[in-house]
Amino acid sequence: METVQSPWQTAAILIARLILAAMFAMGAAFKFMDMGMTAGYIAAAGFPFPLFLAWCAAILETLLVIAFLTGAFFTPAALVAAVYVVFLGFAFHGPSHWTAEQAEFGAFMSHFPFAAGLLFAAVHGPGSVLASKLGRW
Repeated sequence: METVQSPWQTAAILIARLILAAMFAMGAAFKFMDMGMTAGYIAAAGFPFPLFLAWCAAILETLLVIAFLTGAFFTPAALVAAVYVVFLGFAFHGPSHWTAEQAEFGAFMSHFPFAAGLLFAAVHGPGSVLASKLGRW
């Protein structure tokens, strides 16, 4: 059952989808521009196979961009993105980093409103305009 959206709701949803896509597009772009640096960052956090994981992250972020722009598989993509964002917060900015650099706490905390927005998006979907019905739950 499709609900009718007002023009401001349609605009807000489309802008939100663009923002989500842009956030992950920037992350993917930085990874693709210097995969070695990304792998080094992953290795510094103590993860094995850092280059493989860097490529996996870049590919995942690219797939998320496609999902947010097209609306295809939007709900599962938003759920995966929320888990991914919380994981990144703990893995790269979690409590073990706070004593060395107090600003890491802010970086850690910034992941949670992002995850909340992704969960909200997952519940409400991509809207009815410029949204593929592929993979709708």
